[in-house]
Amino acid sequence: MKKLIFKLTLSLFLINAIFIGCETFSEKADSTKNNVVEAKEEFLADIENFKADTADKIEANKQNIEALKARIEYAKKDVKAYSLKKIAILEQKNSEMKVKLDEYKEDGKDNWEIFKAEFSRDMDDLGKSFKNFTVKNV
Repeated sequence: MKKLIFKLTLSLFLINAIFIGCETFSEKADSTKNNVVEAKEEFLADIENFKADTADKIEANKQNIEALKARIEYAKKDVKAYSLKKIAILEQKNSEMKVKLDEYKEDGKDNWEIFKAEFSRDMDDLGKSFKNFTVKNV
């Protein structure tokens, strides 16, 4: 008799634990929905942060261009002409990067990661071009 009462008590305890531990379907759906909303918010925040950081870099590039123009103002005529051509190319690339960033539309996380990687690489290349501008070839 003790074994029977023990088994019944244990069975009731286990059944109760199972029911208490289980989420209802609506609770699971709400949890999943909240996770999706949070992921979407993080994704959009990532895009905005990247755009803000990159816009700052583009603005810094504009200031560098103005500084380069000021530095070559009193250079020899042929050096000045050559340098102005190089500056015009840098200015054009910087403008293209700004347009590319401004025109980007949300197109999924995978496409965003690809865009971000390519854009970052292009910005790094542009930064190297600014650094190489002042290097004199001997």
